[in-house]
Amino acid sequence: MSIEYTPGPLLDAARNTPTVLWNDSADPDELRQSISFGGVGATCNPTIAYTCINKRKDKWLPRIAELAKEMPHATESEIGWQVVRELSIEAAKLLEPIFDEHNGRNGRLSVQTDPRLARSAEALADQAEEFSHLAKNIIVKIPATSEGIKAIEEATYRGVSVNVTVSFTVAQAVAAGEAIERGLKRREAEGLDISTMGPVVTLMGGRLDDWLKIVAKRDELFLDPGHLEWAGVAALKRAYKEFQDRGLRSRILSAAFRNVMQWSELVGGDLVVSPPFAWQALINKSDYQVTERINVPVDPKIMDTLLNIPEFVRAYEPDGLTPEEFDTFGATVRTLHGFLDADAQLDALVRDVIMPKP
Repeated sequence: MSIEYTPGPLLDAARNTPTVLWNDSADPDELRQSISFGGVGATCNPTIAYTCINKRKDKWLPRIAELAKEMPHATESEIGWQVVRELSIEAAKLLEPIFDEHNGRNGRLSVQTDPRLARSAEALADQAEEFSHLAKNIIVKIPATSEGIKAIEEATYRGVSVNVTVSFTVAQAVAAGEAIERGLKRREAEGLDISTMGPVVTLMGGRLDDWLKIVAKRDELFLDPGHLEWAGVAALKRAYKEFQDRGLRSRILSAAFRNVMQWSELVGGDLVVSPPFAWQALINKSDYQVTERINVPVDPKIMDTLLNIPEFVRAYEPDGLTPEEFDTFGATVRTLHGFLDADAQLDALVRDVIMPKP
């Protein structure tokens, strides 16, 4: 694939710092443009997958109709997830040359496990293994829930490159990074290859910001609202440092963008940033001068505000939550609900194709 690169801050950061860019969508058109900005990977989730399918109805609705004939006994969900598989395979092909160039560390397309399986580690690990065989450069998303942490270790042991998702706190990131490490060490102990595996641990900084804004309103906190825009950034910086200090081999991934700082404040780190394409276009047409800021602390005044919010402390400290508390953390519950809603929307879209209303 011949790439015509688009100059700008994203390409500058990609070429001159260890920080890499992935696209937060599997839409092929957006992905091609992201690659022109220096992008070397892509993430996806049920909400994004549904949006991609809904955006390209001219392509996918006829395919759904074909699948309904090819799979006469399949449920709406099974047909919908087959479309997700095919969408993912198509996008993964665009990234194969990058995958080969980076020996598996980049050039990956994320496919997320079904959120309806979140209560079963075995089911998550089994589906992750299945998805990992869709293409050589697939990376599979598994949630950082109590069951998900178990699945992350097991899937890694089976040779799956994992992208941890539904993760908003330093405690979740560390627990997931350590689970990946256990899985890698189990493989190494048995002489199994890990040389082309490229695990990442997502921290959804913007969704942490969203949750803390809800908490601030609920608890009637009197504070500078602008300081809440820094919560996700502070957690990402702390998680990155913890990974470096603990020697964890997976990389932090910044996702769920709500502001440009969730890229600019992380530049310089050996990590991944995965903005939606609209954010990439906005950043790359700006005159921002790239500066390595990963090791620049968040302003102490801002941290004073944040550290006076108990819910932020839970999210910021490496031992702020137990694995059981991962499941009930507000951002976790809200995000899983959103992903389950997207699954239901995809079911409904399939239903309308195979059983149109009179």
